Amino acid sequence: MTQTTSRRALRPSGKLLQEDARRHHRALILQCLFAEGPRSRADLARSTGLTRVTVSDLVAELIEESLVGELGAPAESRVGKPPILVGLRDDATHILTLDLSVDDLITGAVLTLSGEVRSRAEQPLAGAKGEAAVALVHTMARRLLGSTPARVLGIGVGSPGVVDDDGTVVDAPNLGWSDVPLAKDLARSLDLPVYVANDANTAVLGEHTYGDAGEGGLMLLRVGTGVGAGLVLEGALLHGHRGAAGEIGHVVVDPAGERCACGRTGCLETVVAVPHLRDRLEASTDRAATLAGVGEQLGGVLAPVVGTLNLHELVLSGPAELLDGPLLEATDRVVRERTMPVSGEDLVVRTSTLGDDVVLLGAAVLVLTGELGVS
Repeated sequence: MTQTTSRRALRPSGKLLQEDARRHHRALILQCLFAEGPRSRADLARSTGLTRVTVSDLVAELIEESLVGELGAPAESRVGKPPILVGLRDDATHILTLDLSVDDLITGAVLTLSGEVRSRAEQPLAGAKGEAAVALVHTMARRLLGSTPARVLGIGVGSPGVVDDDGTVVDAPNLGWSDVPLAKDLARSLDLPVYVANDANTAVLGEHTYGDAGEGGLMLLRVGTGVGAGLVLEGALLHGHRGAAGEIGHVVVDPAGERCACGRTGCLETVVAVPHLRDRLEASTDRAATLAGVGEQLGGVLAPVVGTLNLHELVLSGPAELLDGPLLEATDRVVRERTMPVSGEDLVVRTSTLGDDVVLLGAAVLVLTGELGVS
């Protein structure tokens, strides 16, 4: 992922940033408006700790760039000259996002800065892999770009597999990709900033920014064509060594199980990933029992992670008809049974409130963070 390192906080704080103080100060103002809504220049100075002169200068710059606009005085009356509120012009600039994690499908959207979807598009993969799949991603990106008249801040992409800091897909077995420089190629083709990250990492950013995530450690398990996890710990996205944190889908749970796309046998992905799970249900005479059995296996894998990291929230993201109900309930039960009471006391186990849009929204966060320092 191009916009952050494993220990960089998602949201800016403080007044100083050695690399670029002015950019950081802009980010402080934009983050305040993004999180809290319209504010006066005096309010922004108090919230960010910046001087009023600095705030006025930067707000003028942001207005000129059409990122911020003056909204007039607040509705309530007050003694003296009323302050002029400023706020994000969230629909003046759009973000293009792509989700490559859906089974045999590319989904895309045009979003405002506040995460509102302006338009959507879909492109079947029809089994395409390797260069053919890359070509379809480029086609979808161009299609989205042609669908909006607004200025485009950048493109965010959530991809299955291991993705490095430069947006190169190091390994995505389900797409037949190895060392595909997706961000570089898209940026060169469309002349826009492009951010590519693992789909589970992207999804957890979406949940953290636009969902119902609370304080404390957050783990989101993304269930689609593959299975992966994204983690936000102490305000930072966890990348791990070589960017492979969260590749829980390739933990072996059944050595005598099915062959996985990664070449191993019995990976968690062969049990929980949507295509495999649907196959199991088609062959089953008891849907609820089958889903509960999968949930028990999943809970057994997740319990050590929850216990080790003392997570506050465990979120499952994927098709609601598969994850909600027996699978979620069994996962919750087994995690609590296999961890200390202190680990499960405040633990929240739920499905994502963002539904099918969680990766698309997270991909917007990639761009917001990379270009504006906002999340």
